[in-house]
Amino acid sequence: MGKRKVSILEPAAIAVAEIAWFIESKGLPQTAKKFVIDAFEFFDELSDERIEHKPCTYEKWKVLSYRCVPYKRKYIVAYLSQQKEIVICDFVSAKLLR
Repeated sequence: MGKRKVSILEPAAIAVAEIAWFIESKGLPQTAKKFVIDAFEFFDELSDERIEHKPCTYEKWKVLSYRCVPYKRKYIVAYLSQQKEIVICDFVSAKLLR
């Protein structure tokens, strides 16, 4: 199985951190830590070159040629798919894109 390099842009990393901070502020520090670990492991899974996700339907991302994949049914990961690299560009709540 071939893997591509995974790069994570600042907006996506900040979004994951903000969600983790929110979870932690509710008194769940272990859950917040697990959320971050799981999210970054999911980003790494996107590096499989055999899998290609559909283009985003959200207009602003469609123009940028982003591909979208749901994460835990609550979030959307937007990324650029290149031959040797995956660039994670954004991580948002699915509710915000409706």
